[in-house]
Amino acid sequence: MADQSFADALNEQISNEFAAQQQYIGAAVYYDSETLPRLAAFFYRQAVEERNHAMIMVQYLLDTDEDVKIPDITSQQTKYDDVTGPVKMALEQEKRVSDEINDLFKLARDQGDFRAEQFLTWFVKEQVEEVSSMTDLLGDPGMPPAAGGAL
Repeated sequence: MADQSFADALNEQISNEFAAQQQYIGAAVYYDSETLPRLAAFFYRQAVEERNHAMIMVQYLLDTDEDVKIPDITSQQTKYDDVTGPVKMALEQEKRVSDEINDLFKLARDQGDFRAEQFLTWFVKEQVEEVSSMTDLLGDPGMPPAAGGAL
């Protein structure tokens, strides 16, 4: 990533955010099909949040007069072995996104791009909340038991 411009790296992250949106819609569809409306609603809301993250990044690139690349949509998983599957997927995804955001932050810092570094500060904090939320959901004893876990 160090050889990349910040704009190119952020365009890749926009693609990742839109992919996360689609993955969360897939999880919501699974929960809808299993007649688990609260979990479906949770993941539909998460999908909107990921879309909003991507759009914030798009707007940043527009505001800084950089090119924006909108990615293709790919099919996402809508079937899981048990009710914990989508949450496990989401937790791993949020951990990966945290690493990606931290890499972007480091790239901005290494390139002396103070605007980009400041822009990413909110995303760093947001990822702490996202990982915590999925960790809590996976361990919530109030969710349906499956596969020996709390969820």
